[in-house]
Amino acid sequence: MIVRCAKHASTLVLVAVLLGCATVPVTGRRQLVLISTSEIETLGSEQYREILKQSKLSADQVQVDRVRVIGRRIAQASEEYLREKGRGAEANSFSWEFNLIQDDKTVNAFCLPGGKVAVYTGILALTRDDAGLATVIAHEVAHALAQHGSERMSQMLLAQFGSALLQQALTNSTQKTREFLTLAYGVGANVGVVLPYSRLHEKEADYIGLILMARAGYEPEAAVAFWERTAQSGPSRAPEFLSTHPAPATRIQALRDELPAARAEYRPQP
Repeated sequence: MIVRCAKHASTLVLVAVLLGCATVPVTGRRQLVLISTSEIETLGSEQYREILKQSKLSADQVQVDRVRVIGRRIAQASEEYLREKGRGAEANSFSWEFNLIQDDKTVNAFCLPGGKVAVYTGILALTRDDAGLATVIAHEVAHALAQHGSERMSQMLLAQFGSALLQQALTNSTQKTREFLTLAYGVGANVGVVLPYSRLHEKEADYIGLILMARAGYEPEAAVAFWERTAQSGPSRAPEFLSTHPAPATRIQALRDELPAARAEYRPQP
């Protein structure tokens, strides 16, 4: 709540809030998103190319194919869900890409705007099988579907620049804007920074991810097994992308509670 602020500033914020309301798929939560799809996808694509250029891509074609096959199934399930809910424009906005980065010390994965997904080889020891890998990819795709990065980036940009300068910051793609993108999407050295609503976003992505992997033909119970393995791996091996997540016991119980809803969406693959 804004109290005793300047009339002009409060009006700008109010306008931004009114113009930036969106609804998260699956959960229906209202959120503040001030960045257009085209703008955030352009930034995401640029950042993705930069990350790939600075990384070593895996030469293990078997593992690369696994990531891409599972990724495509999750992507198709997400698009089908959006179309069923009358959100075809959102379904068509993704230009999916899945890559495996060779880095056994990095236990991580991410999905940038537009469906640009990267998985690090370090997480494969925890995923173990296709269903475990589907858990990770579906979770990251869920963040993209729910526009969590755009929501967090909107909050950071609004706080930094104010609504009056927001468009200028995006148009010019300043260094600060690019830094916010990496922060908002959990990429690079800043992974683990606790940002507003991060736990809410993670809980939401867990649930949406369950629905997506089930619709893609992967047993949702595998998600519980994955998080149990992660909890047992100890702090020294915990994935970077989990550092702002709820406590393991809390997450696992929430996933168990959500299994009936996910099981109802399960669509076995032929």
